Amino acid sequence: MREEARRFWIQALEDLETARVLLINKRYYAAAFYSHQAAEKALKAAHIEVKREPPPRTHNIVELGSGLGFSNLMDDLMELNPEYTVSRYPNAANGVPAHMYNEVIAQRHLKRAERVLTNAES
Repeated sequence: MREEARRFWIQALEDLETARVLLINKRYYAAAFYSHQAAEKALKAAHIEVKREPPPRTHNIVELGSGLGFSNLMDDLMELNPEYTVSRYPNAANGVPAHMYNEVIAQRHLKRAERVLTNAES
């Protein structure tokens, strides 16, 4: 694995674990954000390995997954994609993000991120 890809991959694993810890500690909005981050970094690692070029400078994981041909992950990516902003900014969430997430939502996002990492690793 190329060094830049390895660094993205290691951080993806760390972000996934952070999402788990936040879920356990009932910080559901933050778990959603870190689920997105794990998916994004895993896709960027895959991009580097597959395309042999730096990943696009984007946080749009639908775009990243599409560029890699991960059509099987589109439902996961489309649901996780907004969490880059919605889980952090009241103006994007139309309310306080910390009040707009629950355990069910955070668990669903974590499972989606886990699927992305599983596919990106292949």
